[in-house]
Parts: sequence; C-alpha cells; structure tokens
Amino acid sequence: MNIIYVVLPLALIVVLAALLAYVWAAKSGQFDDLETPALRVVVEDSERQA
Repeated sequence: MNIIYVVLPLALIVVLAALLAYVWAAKSGQFDDLETPALRVVVEDSERQA
C-alpha cells in the first residue's frame, strides 16, 4: 500500500508535464497548419524531378 504514495505523485507529475508540453506547443504555433508540411514534400519532390 505504501507504493501508492510514490506512484500517485509521479503519475500526477507526468500528466502535468504532458499538459504543459501541449499548452506550450499550442501557444508556439505547432498546430497552426497541419496540411502544408505534408504537401510541401510532394511538391518539392515533383519540382526536383522536372
């Protein structure tokens, strides 16, 4: 039963770190444009071959 006093705070720290990482990524613009980077690879590939 004593292990829960160790595991519960560690789990809360991990969740808090993940939440902070998500908020930081959202504020820094990581999720602004999800389609263009994937399409850029295809366009650059076709331009190099031409």
